[in-house]
Amino acid sequence: MTFVEYVGFYGLSRSEGLVLRYLADAYKALRQTVPEDAKTEELIDLIEWLGELVRQVDSSLIDEWERLRNPSGDLVPAAAARPATVTSNTRAFRVLVRNAMFRRVELSALGHYAELGALDGGDGWDADAWGDAVEPYFDSHDEIGTGPDARGPAMLIIDTQPDRWLIRQIFDDPAGDHDWGISAEVDLAASDEAGVAVLRVTTVGQL
Repeated sequence: MTFVEYVGFYGLSRSEGLVLRYLADAYKALRQTVPEDAKTEELIDLIEWLGELVRQVDSSLIDEWERLRNPSGDLVPAAAARPATVTSNTRAFRVLVRNAMFRRVELSALGHYAELGALDGGDGWDADAWGDAVEPYFDSHDEIGTGPDARGPAMLIIDTQPDRWLIRQIFDDPAGDHDWGISAEVDLAASDEAGVAVLRVTTVGQL
């Protein structure tokens, strides 16, 4: 979920400042205390995503920390080169896109078509459209996997283009056919404006 979705889902509007500072503290702790030789690719992805999430909601929390780390006023190279837009930090943006697509996989696996419609109804994918697209999958398979393999990079295809990304999120079916999934377009300009991954589902079904 995005920060706004998370706050809304758990009813944290009266405490969202506290939640945001907690996330900022988690980001700082990960960046500052984990030894470089212990940082896996997955952990680096998490750190970049967490920092970008906080920065897009309130950049002052990160800027304040950078000033404390560098009282002379000189930003460290990473901070000095930090992009102003969400798409410029490609590594973090990939995680945002991956999370947005996998959220739709999780809801499809649960049959929560109303929630899917709330996400994509503006693009014509209301609850009925999602149900019509996903239910035929269950004629052949008992479940849609949502474990580590389903979240892995092999299940997400990203075709990066100058103004958009074309995405195919593959369903992890029990038979291993991997011919079902969700296709979407990510609007880069709209994502920069919104500070989150703005995507439009184009097709849901079997290749």
